[in-house]
Amino acid sequence: MQQQTDDMEVPLLNDSNSNRQKSLAPERDGFSHQQKDSEGSMESPNLEFEYGDTDSFTAELSELYSYTEEPEFSLNRDYFEEDFKNHVKGRRWMELSMEEQRAYVMRLLDALEVTDRDKRLKVARAILYLAQGVFDECDTETDVLYWSRHNVFLLYDMGIFTALLELLSMEIDNNQACSSAVRKPAISLADSTELRVLLSIMYLMVETIRVEMEGDSPERKAAREAFKTELGSPLYNGEPFALLLFTMVTKFCSMNAPHFPMKKVLLLLWKTILFTLGGFEELQEMKVRMRELLNLPPLPEDSIKVVRNMRAASPPASAMELIEQQQQQKRGRRSRRPLVKQDSLDTYNERDPFKNDDARDEEDDPEDVDSGIEGEVDPLDRDVIIQPPPPPPPLRPPTERVSFPKGLPWAPKVREKDIEHFLETSRNKFIGFTLGNDIDTLVGLPRPIHESVKTLKQHKYVSIAEVQIKREEELQQCPMTMGEEEVEETPAEILYLGMLPSLSQYVIALLKLLLAAAPTSKAKTDSINILADVLPEEMPITVLQSMKLGIDVNRHKEIIVKAISALLLLLLKHFKLNHIYQFEYVAQHLVFANCIPLILKFFNQNIMSYISAKNSICALDYPHCVVHEMPELTAESLEAGDSNQFCWRNLFSCINLLRILNKITKWKHSRTMMLVVFKSAPILKRALKVKQAMMQLYVLKLLKIQTKYLGRQWRKSNMKTMSAIYQKVRHRLNDDWAYGNDIDARPWDFQAEECALRECIEKFNTRRYDKNQNTEFTPVDNCLQSVLGQRVDLPEDFHYSYEMWLEREVFSQPIQWEGLLQAQ
Repeated sequence: MQQQTDDMEVPLLNDSNSNRQKSLAPERDGFSHQQKDSEGSMESPNLEFEYGDTDSFTAELSELYSYTEEPEFSLNRDYFEEDFKNHVKGRRWMELSMEEQRAYVMRLLDALEVTDRDKRLKVARAILYLAQGVFDECDTETDVLYWSRHNVFLLYDMGIFTALLELLSMEIDNNQACSSAVRKPAISLADSTELRVLLSIMYLMVETIRVEMEGDSPERKAAREAFKTELGSPLYNGEPFALLLFTMVTKFCSMNAPHFPMKKVLLLLWKTILFTLGGFEELQEMKVRMRELLNLPPLPEDSIKVVRNMRAASPPASAMELIEQQQQQKRGRRSRRPLVKQDSLDTYNERDPFKNDDARDEEDDPEDVDSGIEGEVDPLDRDVIIQPPPPPPPLRPPTERVSFPKGLPWAPKVREKDIEHFLETSRNKFIGFTLGNDIDTLVGLPRPIHESVKTLKQHKYVSIAEVQIKREEELQQCPMTMGEEEVEETPAEILYLGMLPSLSQYVIALLKLLLAAAPTSKAKTDSINILADVLPEEMPITVLQSMKLGIDVNRHKEIIVKAISALLLLLLKHFKLNHIYQFEYVAQHLVFANCIPLILKFFNQNIMSYISAKNSICALDYPHCVVHEMPELTAESLEAGDSNQFCWRNLFSCINLLRILNKITKWKHSRTMMLVVFKSAPILKRALKVKQAMMQLYVLKLLKIQTKYLGRQWRKSNMKTMSAIYQKVRHRLNDDWAYGNDIDARPWDFQAEECALRECIEKFNTRRYDKNQNTEFTPVDNCLQSVLGQRVDLPEDFHYSYEMWLEREVFSQPIQWEGLLQAQ
C-alpha cells in the first residue's frame, strides 16, 4: 500500500497543527453559525432531493455553457442568419418544409469540408445555432427546447456527427495550436474556440438524443438506438468514441494541450458513457437479468426503491447544544465531572478548528443519562421510539410515504464463507476437528447450532461476483478441459478492452482534475489550470464583473466535480457487473492513485456550506438567457443566487464520491485501515449533518466498516451513530461490527492482500486479453513440410537486399558438411 504514482499529488490529511489551523481558520465562524441555524436541531428540514442519473434536462444543458460564453449565443445567430439569408431569402427556418431543411443542412455539411479555418468555424457556429434551437425565432423556453430537439435529430440523420468527429480529431492533433498554447503565459477562452464549438454541438446531440421524451416517433426511437450502438462500438479508428475523449483528458493533464476545454470534454465523456452503458435503473435491470442467466435466486429487494423510501435521520446534537441543554437543566448545580474528551481517532487534535463544534458530538455523559434533559432520547432513534412531529405538507404524492416498510429497511445477507467460518468455529469447539468447506454436515453439533445454520442458510446470498470469481478459478486451473471462454461483446466489454492499455493514465488524469476542482485545494503554480475555458480574454475591471467571474469559476469547478464523480461511479458499477476483476482493476488503480485520501480531503470542509452553495445566476442560464431580455445585474442579485434549499449538483457529487469510497473499500481490510489511518471518522460524522437519507446511508456504511477498528472508547462515545447504523445499514447476521473483540488478535497482512488481488487481476487480463501469450499449452507444428510451406510476411525492402544477403551470409561462408554430419 506504499506504492504511489509519480504523477499524482498525495493530498495530505495529517498536516501539522499550525498548517491545518491556518487553512481552516476562516471557516470556523461560518461553520459554527451554520450549525446553530440548520445542523443540530430537530427542526432542520429534510432536503427534498431526488437522486438520479442526471439533473433536469434544462439544468444539464445550461451547465454546458460558462457565463463568460454568453456573448457567443448572438455570434452563432449572426453567422447562421448571414448564411441563411443568402440561400433562403425572405423566409425563416421554422417556415421551411422538412425537405428544404434537409437540403440546407446538406449544404452546411458540404461547407464544413473547406480548408479555410475561419470559414469552417463560421459554418460550425451556424450548426451550433441550429442545435441550440434557432432561439431568435422562439418566444418561450419550451419552443427553444422543442426546435433544438427537432434540429438535433435532423443533424444526426444527415451525418453531421461523423463530420464533427473528423474535425475534432484534426483539432486534437493540431500540434501548432498545442505548442502555441504551451508557450502562452495566460490561456483564455479564445484559445479553445474551435474545440468549444465542436464539443458543444456534440454534447447537445448526445444529451438530446439520449433523453427519451413522451410522444417520440418510432423514427426517433430507432435513431436513438442506432446512435447508442454507434457511440459504443469501435467505429471511430477502431475504438469507441469515449476513448477519444479519454485521450483528450490525458493529453490535457500531461500539459501537452493546456487549451483543451476540460469541462465540456468531461461532460461529453460522462454523457457518452451514460448513454452507451446505461444509467442506474438500467444497471438494476441488467443485474436482475444476469442473476436469472446464472440461475441465482432473485434479489431480496430493489435497492433503488428502498433508498428512495428512506427517511433522513436527524443529525446528532452538536456540542454547543448539549452544553446549553445541560446548563438549563442544572442551573445553580455544579457539574460533578468535566466533559470527557473524545478518543484521538474521533478528533484530529486539541487544536482542530472543528473541535469546538464537533468534539463532543454524539457524546453522552454517563451521569446525565437520567437527568431528564431533552437529549436523553436519541434523535436518530426517535422515528422508532416515539411518534415524530407532524410532517410539513408533502411535496410528493402521499402514496410514496405510505409504502415505507415497517422495521428494518434491508433484508439481512450472509455469505457462504461466513457460514463456513461459523461451522469451523463450532466444530472446533464441540468436536475438536473441522471438515473444510463442508456446510451441510452437522453431525455431533448441538441443536442450537443446527437452528443457527438453518437461519444463516435462509439468508444466504450469492453475488454475481462470487460466481465470476469461481468461474475464473476453474478457467485458470483447467484451461484445456474448460475450453475457450465465450465473451459477450457488451458495450462495457468493448470499453474496457479499449481502456486497458492506458487505464492507469486515465485514472490518474481524472483524479488530478478532481483534485484541482475540489474546493479544499489550494492554488499552486504547478497545478493543472482547469480554468482555461472560463477565463475571458480581458480580465474584469469592475467589482460586479469580478463577482460574476467568481461565481462562474466556482460553478465551473462544481460541474467538473459532478462530471468526474458520476463518470467514475458509472465505470465502477458497469465493470463490476460485466466482470468483477475488471472492477477490481479500476478500483486498485484508484487506490494506488490516492483516491481514498483525496475523497476524504474533499469532505474535510464545511459540507453544509458546499451543499447549499449559490454559485449560479439564473438570468444567465440557457435557455432562459436566449429568450428573455437580460435584466440589469447588481451585486445584490448576484449574492442572492437562486432560491433553492440546496445545490443539486453538489449534493449529487457528494453522494457519488461516498458511493465510490464505499465501492473501493468494501470487504477490503487494507483499504478500511486506510480510512482509519486517515482519521475519516470525524470527517464522515460531520457529513451526517446533511439531512438527506441517501447521503446519510453511505456515510453510515463507511463508518460501519471501520467501527471495529476505532476502539471501545469511540464506540462508547458515539452510541447515537451506532444506533443510526443499526437502523439504516443492511445487517450481516454474524458480523461483529459493533464489538470487534478479536481485532487485536488478527494480524492482517495488508500488502499481501493487495498483491494477491493484483495477481488474480493480472492472470485474468492475460488469459482473456493477451492473445500473443506464449504458454505451455500453445500447440506446436512438428511437420517439416507444413512449417516450410508457411507463408511469411517479409518487409518491403527485403527484395532489394535479398541478393546481397545471400552473397554475404550463404555463398561467401564456407560450410563444413562433414562436421555437420558428425554432429548429427
